Amino acid sequence: MQQKYTLKELPEIAQKIIKKAKSKVLLFNGEMGSGKTTLIKEITKQLGVVDIASSPTFSLVNEYQTNKGETIYHFDFYRINSEEEAYDIGIEDYFYSNAWCFIEWGDKVQNLLPLEIVNINIQVLTENQRTIDIKNDV
Repeated sequence: MQQKYTLKELPEIAQKIIKKAKSKVLLFNGEMGSGKTTLIKEITKQLGVVDIASSPTFSLVNEYQTNKGETIYHFDFYRINSEEEAYDIGIEDYFYSNAWCFIEWGDKVQNLLPLEIVNINIQVLTENQRTIDIKNDV
C-alpha cells in the first residue's frame, strides 16, 4: 500500500498500519527527519499508550504500556556501531516476545531481524507531505 499523507492524516495512517500489519515487528525506514518517530508516536497513541512516546536515541529502547496492559517496545539503532551492541541489550527477547516492536534505523541490525516483519518506508515529498509504503514481509 503506497499513500500520500499529511500530519493531519496521521491518525488514519496509524490505524491502517495497525489493521494491515501481519507481524508485530515494524521496521520504519526513511531519512533523518522524515517522520518515523512522529508516526510511531501516533501508532502508540492509537494502541492506547497514555505516556508520551519519544525517540530512544540514547537508550536504544523505550518501553510503553497500553491502557490494556500490553507492552510496546520502541527501538532506535541510529547510534549503535555494531550488531553486538544490539545483542547486548537482549534484542532477540524483545523481537520474539509477541509484543509490538517499532524499529528505527533497522538497517543497522539487519541480520538480527525476524523473518516476519512489516516494512514501512517513508519518503519526504514536501515539508508537510510524505509518502508511505507498507509491505508485509511474511
